[in-house]
Amino acid sequence: MAVLEVNDLTMDFGGLRAVDRVNLEVNDGEIVALIGPNGAGKTTFFNCVTGVYKPTGGQVKIAPPNGSPEEIQGVQPHKITHKGLARTFQNIRLFQNMTVLENVMIGRHSRLHSGIGGAIFRGKKTREEEKQLIFDSYQILKKIGLEKWVNEQAKNLPYGEQRRLEIARALATDPFLLLLDEPAAGMNPHETTSLVDLILKLREEEGVSVLLIEHDMSLVMILSERIYVMDYGKRIAAGTPAQVKKDPVVIKAYLGEDIDA
Repeated sequence: MAVLEVNDLTMDFGGLRAVDRVNLEVNDGEIVALIGPNGAGKTTFFNCVTGVYKPTGGQVKIAPPNGSPEEIQGVQPHKITHKGLARTFQNIRLFQNMTVLENVMIGRHSRLHSGIGGAIFRGKKTREEEKQLIFDSYQILKKIGLEKWVNEQAKNLPYGEQRRLEIARALATDPFLLLLDEPAAGMNPHETTSLVDLILKLREEEGVSVLLIEHDMSLVMILSERIYVMDYGKRIAAGTPAQVKKDPVVIKAYLGEDIDA
């Protein structure tokens, strides 16, 4: 069953069409990659799906495993997060002067029930919820392997660990679908291998589906069940890693480069 179904998604910026009637779907428990040369429209596609942009046209439909299908195009980003979609960004967007634990707690706040009144008067229910928030956030750090950094400021983490912290913060929102925008960018080979293991672990243990944008083709080929390819805003190919790797249209889009490189 598809947990994300995108039909004819289109995004115009003035006279420029950045995303041109793109179709894509992610099934429950699946890891899917969206690839393409720089400027192909991949991040714009993510921004349309997650509410950063209101698409010019098309449909974005979600079907949470424990919820009802609904269309979310044009819905505000925080509401989309609450519905079960979480994302990371191409450029790290951590709260650098906050601790590792606090960064995860911020993600977790989307699942709290105490309102403004609770924050002001701090009744028993609010205090208990805050204790649970700290506990749950620490458990997420343990799953990601960041517990030793719990009280360290985010800016002091090694680069690869900052990338993992972004995933931890996204995971704190209890998503059924995780959208990762170039999660391996800037990582060394050891960090990339560790990232592959982490994504597979999250799929198996947390039951999340994954849609990722990535330029590291070795990672894409290892992780993905299916791959979509964009170029100049259009979807030019889709299929299994083996199919996409041999597709002449895909090879041409990468200027004849070996996409295993």
